[in-house]
Amino acid sequence: MEKRDYYEVLGVSKSASADEIKKAYRKMALKYHPDRNPGNKEAEEKFKEAAEAYQVLSNPEKRQRYDQFGEAGVNGGSGGFSGQNMSMDDIFSMFGDVFGGGGFGSSFGGGFSNFGGFGGSSSGHQGKRVHRGSDLRVKVTLSLKDIANGVEKKLKLKKYVSCKACNGSGAKGGARNSQCPTCHGSGRVMRVTNTLLGRMQTSSVCPTCGGEGTVIKNKCPICHGEGVVRGEEIVTIKIPAGVAEGMQLNVAGKGNAGRHGGINGDLLVVIKEQDDPQLIRDGNNLIYNIFVNLPDLILGTTVEIPTVDSKVKVKIEAGTNPEKILRLRGKGLPDVNGYGKGDLLVRVHAWIPKKVSSDEKKLLEKLQKSSNFKVGPESGDRNFFRKMKNMFE
Repeated sequence: MEKRDYYEVLGVSKSASADEIKKAYRKMALKYHPDRNPGNKEAEEKFKEAAEAYQVLSNPEKRQRYDQFGEAGVNGGSGGFSGQNMSMDDIFSMFGDVFGGGGFGSSFGGGFSNFGGFGGSSSGHQGKRVHRGSDLRVKVTLSLKDIANGVEKKLKLKKYVSCKACNGSGAKGGARNSQCPTCHGSGRVMRVTNTLLGRMQTSSVCPTCGGEGTVIKNKCPICHGEGVVRGEEIVTIKIPAGVAEGMQLNVAGKGNAGRHGGINGDLLVVIKEQDDPQLIRDGNNLIYNIFVNLPDLILGTTVEIPTVDSKVKVKIEAGTNPEKILRLRGKGLPDVNGYGKGDLLVRVHAWIPKKVSSDEKKLLEKLQKSSNFKVGPESGDRNFFRKMKNMFE
């Protein structure tokens, strides 16, 4: 199913400021929040759709790529970020800053706190802290054939992975972490101070558990309580046809693992093009330079031209002038957004030998004296001189 335009999802224009996008997302999130629409699957899908749109448009770099390349610019072959594939906890933890840094619960007195994780407790305190792993960035070099057809690549990544000994919890043997005795699992502590204006109540991150709501009594000896260790993972990604040098594709959840069972970071795949020995890329068009000797230019011939996948035969008409460009439609590269294919432009050059034999010289001198080889009005090609004159007017 084709996704709606992200600007359309949030109801903003393409020139909207960052604040306008943030306000629009907050409005959509409140309208379609599952707590306000219990059991309403359509509302839940719109809630996730808004989160996906905000994740792209709130990031200046991703927004620029989206404006230039559409969905393919931010969502690689593996799908990139997708609100449809994330849990409510993931969305709350990633976008809690929209609601003042404390998740959705802090904005509504705890009314949206039933989803656990980042949502906080039902007492209305701000949410628990959820760790997010850092993103990974890798470069992938592609041949022109890879770019023309799209390709699947397997990448061996050295990264932080979840500790198998403790299942990512950080506790020895994978034991369940204990509730923090200071904040009683909320991740926040309340302080009441007396001021001239009366008693004031403030909330801050729990200093004992760091906002997680739990503490580790016996740390895992393998990861030392972090829940992550250095490791390797083979990731398969699908790169769409038509990508270009410098384009960045986002593969969600394939970055470093988050501490204490948190959210994985993303894998950012940067495209690098490998120079082709014969074809030159110009946007979606390809350029091929061919050298043809003078007799073939005069008499005409058939030449073989390489394309991305094979070779094709092209007829050089008799009397073809050097620097003429022959256009082979649809033999270029596909547009990354699916808007057709470019062309293959064959630029014809004259091949002039540096040395000639005595017999060849006599033949050329004879042709040089022929009226058919004279350049000027008497040659009969008056249109040629009109064109030359117009170029300098």
